[in-house]
Amino acid sequence: MTILDGKKVSNDIKDEIAEEVKQMKARGEKVPHLAAVIVGNDGASLTYVNSKVKACERVGFESTLVKMSSTASETELLKKIKELNEDPDIDGFIVQLPLPTQIDTQKVLLTVNPDKDVDGFHPMNFGKMALDMSSFIPATPYGILELLERYNVETKGKHTVVIGRSHIVGRPMSILMGRKGFPGNSTVTLTHSYTKNITQITSQADIIITALGNPEFLKAEMVKDGAVVIDVGITRVPDETRERGYRITGDVDYKNVSKKTSFITPVPGGVGPMTIAMLLKNTLLARENHRLAQGL
Repeated sequence: MTILDGKKVSNDIKDEIAEEVKQMKARGEKVPHLAAVIVGNDGASLTYVNSKVKACERVGFESTLVKMSSTASETELLKKIKELNEDPDIDGFIVQLPLPTQIDTQKVLLTVNPDKDVDGFHPMNFGKMALDMSSFIPATPYGILELLERYNVETKGKHTVVIGRSHIVGRPMSILMGRKGFPGNSTVTLTHSYTKNITQITSQADIIITALGNPEFLKAEMVKDGAVVIDVGITRVPDETRERGYRITGDVDYKNVSKKTSFITPVPGGVGPMTIAMLLKNTLLARENHRLAQGL
């Protein structure tokens, strides 16, 4: 069994990006600039956004953090997005989800300029991805592809089962694993809350990618020997034996499932760190696209 070490790979990617940025500076080019918009004071979102800012510092990107009150109106947020869309200094930006209830998330995501949509959530980028055209791939699926590629996990002709159909992970993952090329060329089954006999399906899978947010949902009896298991779930489970009063758990019963797998991602330290690394990679791509568009 090989652990797909997202922490190590994400650090490798950041080192590679930092080297590219160093070369950009040496050529006198503008370095990538990533902005993040956060509305409200959700603890998990704040932690995540701050780690993005730190990652920018590490690789030599410029970064801007836009904090807005939890009572901010949709109009105010849309105005801020319009400013970022029009600011030539900003190469890419993200709007941290979830947004407060008074704001229509779909409307917000549609307002983001697709050329700066480094989260890959705009329908134009999603459509391009589905058609195998060059686009920004959502950071978490992109991170999973990168892990599979760097560990040389065979995907061609394999049966991949995706558990969960969210627009952020499950749906794009099912498209990407079925595309031509590597990683890809697998036969994909997308499962969800209405899927019957899920154990029958997962126990036939060569690769399982689970993104449910349901702690330890995937048990050993649901997995065949030698399967590859990618765990995207991350949940805080109350645990009074821990100092913090909780433990971080994925969708997979790791202790028992790992004994049967050929490759598996841990939680934490698997897919999570890859998400930020790939967001940086998308921002680097955005900068390059803007440079070419300006004919520089």
